[in-house]
Parts: sequence; C-alpha cells; structure tokens
Amino acid sequence: RMFYPSLVSATLPRRLVVFLSVLLCLGNLRAQQAAVITSAAKPVSIGASIAFFVDSSDRYTIKSAAISGKFVRSEKPIPVFQEVVKGTIWVRFAVLNASPDSILFVDLQYANISRINFYRERNGQPELVRSGGNATRFDPVTQVSPNFTYRLPLAKGDSAVCYLQISSKHQVLLPIFIENRDALDATRSLQELVIGLYMGIMLAIFLYNLFLFFSTKDNSYFVYVLYLFFLAIAQLTLAGYGFKYFWPSHPAINDYALPVCSALAGMGGISFAIVFLRTKHFTPKLNPVLFGLLAFYVAAIALSFAGKNSIAYNILNFISLAGGLILLSASWYIIRKKHYKPAYFYFIAWLAFLGGIIVFVLRNLNIFPYNNFTTYILYVGSAIEGILLSIALADKINSLRREKEKSQAEALRASQENEKLVRDQNIVLERKVSERTEELQATNTNLSNTLQDLKEAQSQLVEAEKMASLGQLTAGIAHEINNPINFVKSNIKPLQLDIKDLLEVIDEYDKLHSTEQEKIPLQLTQIDKLKKQIDIDYVKSEIDNLMKGIQDGAERTAEIVMGLRNFSRLDESEIKTVNIHEGIDSTLVLLKNQIPDNVKVVKDYQANGTIECLPGKLNQVFMNIMSNGLQAIKQKEHQEAEEYLTIRTLDRGDQIEIHIKDSGVGMTEEVKHKIFDPFFTTKDVGEGTGLGLSIVFKIIQRHEGKIEVASSPGHGAEFILTLNHTLPESAVN
Repeated sequence: RMFYPSLVSATLPRRLVVFLSVLLCLGNLRAQQAAVITSAAKPVSIGASIAFFVDSSDRYTIKSAAISGKFVRSEKPIPVFQEVVKGTIWVRFAVLNASPDSILFVDLQYANISRINFYRERNGQPELVRSGGNATRFDPVTQVSPNFTYRLPLAKGDSAVCYLQISSKHQVLLPIFIENRDALDATRSLQELVIGLYMGIMLAIFLYNLFLFFSTKDNSYFVYVLYLFFLAIAQLTLAGYGFKYFWPSHPAINDYALPVCSALAGMGGISFAIVFLRTKHFTPKLNPVLFGLLAFYVAAIALSFAGKNSIAYNILNFISLAGGLILLSASWYIIRKKHYKPAYFYFIAWLAFLGGIIVFVLRNLNIFPYNNFTTYILYVGSAIEGILLSIALADKINSLRREKEKSQAEALRASQENEKLVRDQNIVLERKVSERTEELQATNTNLSNTLQDLKEAQSQLVEAEKMASLGQLTAGIAHEINNPINFVKSNIKPLQLDIKDLLEVIDEYDKLHSTEQEKIPLQLTQIDKLKKQIDIDYVKSEIDNLMKGIQDGAERTAEIVMGLRNFSRLDESEIKTVNIHEGIDSTLVLLKNQIPDNVKVVKDYQANGTIECLPGKLNQVFMNIMSNGLQAIKQKEHQEAEEYLTIRTLDRGDQIEIHIKDSGVGMTEEVKHKIFDPFFTTKDVGEGTGLGLSIVFKIIQRHEGKIEVASSPGHGAEFILTLNHTLPESAVN
C-alpha cells in the first residue's frame, strides 16, 4: 500500500503522453478515415476504413489519383466488385498504430488479382513499395503466400497512408487485414493446413475411385474421377495455389485458369449426375436441359479464351446456381418417386456442397462475417461431397452385386425348371432322332454314291479335256515336224546321186596309182571328160544346197522339239523361277500350224518376265486362251486382210500383267459372265468339253492371281492375266 501511489504517479505521465499522441494523430487522419490498430495479435479487418474509386479509362497516375478527391469510403466490411472491372481500382486507407508492434503487415487475402501496386505516402508523396499480381511470374522469395502481403514498418503512435493500384481480369474482393508477424504466420499456417487437408482428402478419394474404375470398368467411376480432378484444380486455382505450385513461370495461364477450371468442374459435376442418377432412365425430359447446361459451360470456356471473362463469369454464376438447384430437385424427385437408393447419398452430398457455396457467397456479399469458418467452409463442403459421393458409388456397387445375385438365383431356378423340361423332351427327341437318323443314314448313303458318281464323271470329263488338248497338240506337232522331215527326205535322193558322181570321179583318180606312167595323161583326159559329163561344178553347188536344206530341216525339227519340251515341262508340279516369255514363245511354236495365213502375231514384251510359277500349268493357260482366240478369228464370216493375235506384257510393281487380245468374233455380256463356269461352251456339240477356261481359272487362282475379260460382240476379246513376280507363302504351301 505504501509504494502503489508512487507507481501510479510514475506511469501516469507516460500513458498520458501516448493518449495525447493518439488523439493528435486521429485529428490529423480524420480525412483519411484511419484504421486504429490497438492490437495486431489477430488479423484486424480495415474494410470499413478504406476508400476507393474506379478509373475505367486508366487516365490517373498515383499522384493524380491521390489528389483527385474521387475516393469514396467503403460502405461494406469487404468491398466486392461482382463484375470484372474494366480499368483500374484505386484504393486508399490510413493506418494508425496504437499497438506495441512496430512492424505491421497489410494482408490482402485474395489471390486472383492480375496486377497490384502498393504505395506508401512519405512526406506527402506516395512512393511505390512493391509491384505484383498473377500476371507476373510467381517469386517465392518475395511472395510466400498466394495472397498479397506487404510489410508496413510503423512505430507505435505513428500513422501511414497507403494506396493500392489494382487491375484484374477477374472479379475482385478486398478483404484487407492488418496484423503482426505472429498473426500473419498463424493465418498462413491455417490456410496451408486447410488446403493440405483438403487436397489430401481429395487425392485419397481420387486414387480410391481410380482404382475402383480399373477394377470394375464402371464408367461412373471414370466420370467421377474427372469431376474430382477438375474440382480440386478449380479450388486450388481459386486459392492461388495452382499458380504457386503448378504454373509459376507461366502467368498468362491465370488470365483464364479460374473460369475455365470452374467450368470444367461444373461440366464434370453435371456429367457425373447424368451417369450416376441415370437421368436418361429416371428423368428423360430433364436430360436435354442438363446437356444445355453443358453447352453453356462450353460457351463460358470459349468466352474466357476469347478474353471475355466478364461475360464468362456471369454465365458461370447463372448456370452454377441453376444447375445446382436442378440437380438437387432431380435427386429429390428420384428419391421420392423412383426410390433409387444412391440418390439419397447424392442429395445429401450435393446439399453439403451447395451449403458451403451459399455460405461462401453470402460472405462475399457481406451478409456473413469474413472469418475462418466462412472462408474455409467451401473446402469443407467440397470434401464432404467427395466422401459422400464415394460412399454412394460404393453402395451402388453393392446394390448391383445384390441385383446380380438375385438375378443369378432367378436364373438358377429357371435353369432347373428348364432342365426338367429338357429331360422330358429328351425322351421324345431321342426317339425322333433315332428315326430321323436312320432316314438320314439312308439319304447320306445315296448322296455319297451320287457324289462318287459325280466325281468320277468330273474326272472323266477333265481327262477328256486333257486328251482333247493333247490330241490337238499332237496333231499340231505332227504337222509341224512333218514339213521339215519331208524336206530332209526329199533332199536325200539327189544328194545320193551327187555323191555317187563324186565317188565315180574319185575312183578314176584312184586308178591312176596303178596306171603306167605314159598312160597317165590319157587317163587324166578321160577324167576331165567325166567331170564335164557330170558337171562337177554343178554337183558341188547342188551338194551345198542340199546340205543346207537338210540342216534347215534339222534345225526346224530341233526348234519344235525344244518348244514341245518347254511347253510340257516335266517339273510342272514344282514351283520354279522362269521367264514367262519363253513359255509364251514355245506355245506359239506349237500353235504355228493353227495360225491362219492372214493372222499376224504381235509380241510386245515390255515386262521383265521373270516370275515364280508352275511353268507347265501356265503354258496350259496360254495354249487354251490363244487356241480359243485363233478359233474365234476363224469363226468370223468376213475375214479382214490382216487379223491379229497380240500378246503384251507389262510390269505393275510387284506384279506382271499378260494381255492376250484377238480380233475374233467377241462375246456378249451373258457369255462373258459364264465362260469360266465348268461345262459351259459356245462350240458345237462334240467340239469341246467346256472345261478349258474353267481349268485356266483354277490355275490362275492357285497362283493367287486374277483373270479378267474385256470383250464385246464383233470386236474381239482380251484376256488380262495378273500374276505375282514372287508367289505368296499361302500359294507356295
């Protein structure tokens, strides 16, 4: 009790000095609507103490704005600009430090500002302290948090006038707080904790449902995973953490990231509702409306990319509210009318999320206070929605499993009933099958016999065709060989006579060895007479001519034999690499006697000609087609002075084309469509079997080639064969 008065008397002057200083500063700052900070241990909102105006034409500088007199005091604790402001927002506020802290911090707890400059007035002139905004690269050194925080050194009792120059491509909120370092760290820590917990929950739900999607292949999980992804990205973008962690070096993304991510999240939510609530089945009339909302979301994205964020935000605000109410009403209708259990979970989850959105929006409208609850309720509602929808999807699986078990039980019961019916029917069927089997066996025996008869008949016809071709070929060969043989034979008799005369002269010369010396001249004179008598010079010339004729006949015979050997080829069953032109030439040699005098054979070999094939089989093809062509020429009533048979070869990449064209009578479309059918012939009875071109077709098929016919009546016919230079493996096998 003795020292108490002295303590009071000692401290009274100091308190009085501080009190008077505060009063003095209040008087000086009355024009600036100063925010008096008595304690900065917790964030102090100064929204009611700020003044602002909008410079829509960007004609003010900081100095002209400071003296413009246009600043209007805010009427709300948190100034909100619902529309995207065109131009610059100028903000002014004054701070009087009546707290024990000498270092204060200005904390603007809103991240989606494109450009922001912070000024502090010194000696009556505003000076730039720091520039920033998400239109510039994120600098983790000067900006720890996505929010905009500025250091404000201010001694106790001192005051400061500050300015903010703001321009943004997004809606702007101004939740400005003054706090000390501890309060700032606590605010940041709480924000990081909430965001971390939220992202942890969303990541866990995302991975869980992604695993279920790969396990069940249910599209509901895939759509839900997409919705979770875009919802989480939208929340991170709203809080500024998307810029901080994902694209700090690409600030241009911030121009459209928030509206685009919000639109994608909305599209994901509606798409999930369509799949999960089965709106196509339960509410078919609502489905077009939901797809219309999706179209609006797409329009909002397009407008954002086009730089029309103001219109995009208006569309997003409208369709988000309309879509939320529609989906809430739809889920309630499905619950009441359709008794679809997953809709219960959806309704509660959507209600929780909408509740968070409503509280968040009401806070931005200054109806609810700006505090931690109203700030982070959106994340809480979103997390609750994610958890409940995951539970709903799990319940859906259980429901489907129960339905499957029930359907399996029904199927088992039906199967047992069917089994009983089957047993009863089997008795009847076995009897009928036995009777029918006996009938079928008898019929099968008859069919087998008939088939065997047909095969034998077909074999006989094929052999007949071969024999006919062989007979035709033999006749041609006999005729071809007969001419040179007759020529040789006719030369033998004159050659024998000439040789006899020569031998007679030689004998006379041999007699000279036994003749006396004086009689030799006389003997030589007689020999000369003999030589003149037989005309030795003519004999020698005739011998040369006869020998040359015999040589020509022999060479012609050898040529025919060589052509025959090339044509018949004993290795026809083996695949060989041959020159196709040799086969064509040998065929023409054998057909020479069948070629009329007025027919000109034109050979135009443009291809390389080397192919893999069955040579004997292809020679049979050439023989048949050329023989038919020559017969078609002979059938013409009015023969031209020069008819023709043209053989042309062309390379077509890895294939060769062989064109065989005649100037014969041609054929109609009807005949052209049937010429490859077995037993079809246009010749008179007894002149052909109708199997020639059928065999040709099968030979070309075996080579995996193709055969085409171009013809019209009176204009001849052209057969086009297309073969591979190298036979495919399937043809070889």
